[in-house]
Amino acid sequence: MALDLNGQELPFLFDLDHDSTGYHLLLHNGEEKIAVDDIVLSGDSIHIRMPLFDSEFRGVLAGDSGIAGVWCNYLKGPDYRVPFLASAGESPRFARRSASAAASLGGQWEVHFSPGSEDAYDALGLFRSENELVTGTFGTETGDYRFLEGTMDGDSMLLSCFDGSHAFLFKAALRNDSLIGRYWSGIHWQEPWVAIRNSDFRLRDPDSLTFLKEGHDMVNFTFPTIDGGTVSPTDKAHAGHVQMVQVMGSWCPNCVDETLLLDELYDTYHDKGLEVMAIAFEKHPDPNKAVAALKRFRDELDVKYPIAYAGEASKENNSAQLPFLDHVMSYPTCIFIDKAGKVRRIRTGFYGPGTGEHYVNYKRNLDSFIQQLLAEDPAATAAR
Repeated sequence: MALDLNGQELPFLFDLDHDSTGYHLLLHNGEEKIAVDDIVLSGDSIHIRMPLFDSEFRGVLAGDSGIAGVWCNYLKGPDYRVPFLASAGESPRFARRSASAAASLGGQWEVHFSPGSEDAYDALGLFRSENELVTGTFGTETGDYRFLEGTMDGDSMLLSCFDGSHAFLFKAALRNDSLIGRYWSGIHWQEPWVAIRNSDFRLRDPDSLTFLKEGHDMVNFTFPTIDGGTVSPTDKAHAGHVQMVQVMGSWCPNCVDETLLLDELYDTYHDKGLEVMAIAFEKHPDPNKAVAALKRFRDELDVKYPIAYAGEASKENNSAQLPFLDHVMSYPTCIFIDKAGKVRRIRTGFYGPGTGEHYVNYKRNLDSFIQQLLAEDPAATAAR
């Protein structure tokens, strides 16, 4: 399948099968496989609703080997539509045009998006390269670009990703040991980027980007959960427990990755005194649609910890609902609270499994940190 981003073709691959229960689609992004089962075929029309995110494909069958239509992303507005064409058959994600040996892109790159402009920001380029196949991602200070997949075609790098929310396309030319490229996100955004190999390049510490306002060492709130209850870190039932407060949104792909990890931690350590709660800020202005999206998110991911709804995702609402934070720089943001009720750490953004070793190391260090908090004496902690 290929999305038409105003003349730029964003390709991705999927398998479509049929059995007695209906149609089933498996979408591929590098190591990521997304199963899609909400597929309705009526006459020559087909609707494919993506899991988790409020988007769908609406197409018309072209014989027995093609589909043409539009991808609708309703969170970006009722009129956000991207044309697509899908063709049956075995084919690579990107067709190679050069027979020359593929250059290796493996390793870490220092990346600058929109360099020299007011929109400039830095990132880590984390690529794995085998022959002409390239996988990996970009890690920024607010999260990663998840699972990218593509090819090295002569001196040209081509990468893409589609997961129901993201529609990313990256192109670059390799010049000596530098990449000079352009990035497209959907039909409304594109920007230049440059990169150089640099294994020593670092971004700011994600534990240093969001903090409590002066005079605060604890957090206090009460929000309604999507199941009709309430959630608060000062609930008596949580006294003496370690707590993690996840600031998130059901529309956020990085939040999906973090939720899967937090649910795993909750399974492992809840009986030992760990509480996890999610505070969701949604893009649907209609509260009923927002709560419905959160319930779908919970059910799709089998989230076991409580999810609360705190209103629309905006800087103004973030500040009003979480007045103890200096700001919310990124979704997700995770607040770690010790047994004495004190904030010990605030983590901005999330690096998911698409970042490879960065994710593995964070997962290992997070597990160790939770064990440390659970082992502490709350009386001694409160006396600090």
